[in-house]
Amino acid sequence: MTALLMDVGNSRIKWGVLDDGELRRTGHIAQARIREQGLTVLTTRIPRRVDQVFISNVAGTTFATRLSGVVGAHCDCEVRFARSQRRGWGVTNAYTQPRRMGVDRWVALVGAWAELESACLVVDAGTAVTLDAVDDAGNHLGGQIIAGVATMAGALAAATSDIPTVKPAPARAGTDLGMFARNTAAAVREGAQNAVAGAVDRAVRTLRSNAYDPTVILTGGDASRMLATLVETETPVHRPRLVLRGLAHMLDHPR
Repeated sequence: MTALLMDVGNSRIKWGVLDDGELRRTGHIAQARIREQGLTVLTTRIPRRVDQVFISNVAGTTFATRLSGVVGAHCDCEVRFARSQRRGWGVTNAYTQPRRMGVDRWVALVGAWAELESACLVVDAGTAVTLDAVDDAGNHLGGQIIAGVATMAGALAAATSDIPTVKPAPARAGTDLGMFARNTAAAVREGAQNAVAGAVDRAVRTLRSNAYDPTVILTGGDASRMLATLVETETPVHRPRLVLRGLAHMLDHPR
């Protein structure tokens, strides 16, 4: 059976086709384009001939309803949505109300655990940056949510009169003195990127001080820019499609 997997985020929708255990025909589109042109701009890109559709959605219930109707009609098959759970696929959720945890975070944890089966810190760097720690037994220790690089920069531009909107740029190595910028736009950019990297480094130090040795696994739109910025982690693992990998594992290993 083939399945269309979709990772619906606040900024982008990513997809891929699970076929014989392999993820193929991947793609993505910005949510801004869908707001401008409607969901037909999505259906012209995603495949039609699949047996089922499985979605991780954090764009809200109204969008989920629209998406389900349009994609279900396009593919002429069942559309299902992943849900955060108390436990499953080797992972135990630390949330007191597991369904309140963002489903993308839950699915990413499933994907990370399926690959590593050891202590890890899953960092999803997008509109928001989420950090979730898991121990060597698959127990979720909890997480953090902070504003992403572009969100921080946009908030500064909106809340002040003299700070401009800045565009992201490749991040510097964590020990590069170039992080101390010589103009305002660069200072905002360097500060936002350094804030995110510093949060990850502090999380790693805290886990190590409590006898964990986590692998840092990075995903999300800003992940590639973060690879060189982390001081505490020499070899972070970059998995751009971690949520899709998690969805694939959930389908290949039904509970």
